[in-house]
Amino acid sequence: MNVSIVLAAGEGTRMKSKQAKVLHKIGGKPIIDYVIKSAKLAGSDKTIVVTGHRHDLVDAHLKDQDVVIKEQPIGDGQPYGTGFAVMQGLSEVNKEDTVTILTGDTPLISEETLKSLICYHKKGNYDACVLTANLKNPFGYGRIIRKENSSIEKIVEEKDADDKEKAVQEVNSGIFTFNGGALKEALKHLESDNAQGELYLTDAIKILNEQGKKVGAYILKDSREMLGINSRVQLSHVETILRQRINEKHMENGVTFLNPETTIVEADVEIGPDTVIYPGVILQGKTRIGQACTLYGTTRIVDSQIGDHVVVDNVLIEESVVEDHTKLGPYAHLRPKSHIGKHVKIGNFVEVKNASLGEGTKAGHLAYIGDAKVGEDVNIGCGSIFVNYNGKEKFHTEVGDHAFIGSNANLVAPVQVEDYGYIAAGSTITKKVGKGQLSIERDKQKNIDGWAERLGLEDK
Repeated sequence: MNVSIVLAAGEGTRMKSKQAKVLHKIGGKPIIDYVIKSAKLAGSDKTIVVTGHRHDLVDAHLKDQDVVIKEQPIGDGQPYGTGFAVMQGLSEVNKEDTVTILTGDTPLISEETLKSLICYHKKGNYDACVLTANLKNPFGYGRIIRKENSSIEKIVEEKDADDKEKAVQEVNSGIFTFNGGALKEALKHLESDNAQGELYLTDAIKILNEQGKKVGAYILKDSREMLGINSRVQLSHVETILRQRINEKHMENGVTFLNPETTIVEADVEIGPDTVIYPGVILQGKTRIGQACTLYGTTRIVDSQIGDHVVVDNVLIEESVVEDHTKLGPYAHLRPKSHIGKHVKIGNFVEVKNASLGEGTKAGHLAYIGDAKVGEDVNIGCGSIFVNYNGKEKFHTEVGDHAFIGSNANLVAPVQVEDYGYIAAGSTITKKVGKGQLSIERDKQKNIDGWAERLGLEDK
């Protein structure tokens, strides 16, 4: 069985946050989610997550994921260290398992790299393998010390290394594979006689060598994959790399980015080919954009489904559905549970909330459409308001096909306008409007002579 142990117990003091380090987000998702996903895609049959600092938050986040959670004891007298953390998951490991150990703060690690590491480990019949990288500036990383025959002898942490060892540029990524039995045996012999006074997992490599076990190293092709996150600066750096990865993936699949550096697309977003994305666009959550769409300016789309050939111009769309050949904006807002049909026009400063608009309907500007079902080919005039709230409850409005809602009309819910119903401009409608009826609700106009003169405004 392939087993993964993800270490997520670290405090992350340099983050200066009350949040657990591994729950900070990049690409719209917690850091740890990327590590778990890569492990599973690489073939992990069982994924164990070792939590510690703010374990309550981490456990709550992971409760619906298919992982085994093990809590690392925290308090005075605990030895701490990566070795101690791994020990918490050993009850889930069998001797014949292949165990991959990952750190929960390295979200760039790919499934391809993990697959290659595991394959290298198995084909070479190794008892343990270290994922390593060659860095021009290895400061802060544990150094890989090799024997004369180039096999791995040991790993020396930065604080324990002498000058000769510090000059070594091959470093430990913090990711390992072990045979289950070899891992269990090596961890029995860990000692905390080091600068940190901790149980280092890296010492297991030296122990296995001393026991005559076979230890190998697999060198990363892209050293960026091992980048860990311990500060806000590192969080930003990794976010930039991930965003570049995401945008390039979409470009390879036929999406045009006019300026990818200023466009934010989160990890789970899907975009169809021939879509063009202008600078400043933000796509978040489970959003899906169809083919041949055009997204302009400060558009932000969250957890929404956009059809094909849709134009979105500086619009906020939240948890909504937009069908094909529709045009939105500029400066419109689709609030949650909006469903916009095909060939619809939503114009300047129109807000839609929990409402459906049928095919061909137009709301050109300055309207609020809330808690409503609007039919096909309806005209909603400038300044029209669907009055849905009495201060305590929300009410529903229904407008049939081919209706015409004049400018500055108020539809006071609950109310119905049937097919081909017409509402005169400036009317406040509180009763049902039948099919083909014109509804007018206004006081009789009265013109008063000399009004400006009475106010002293008219020239004498």
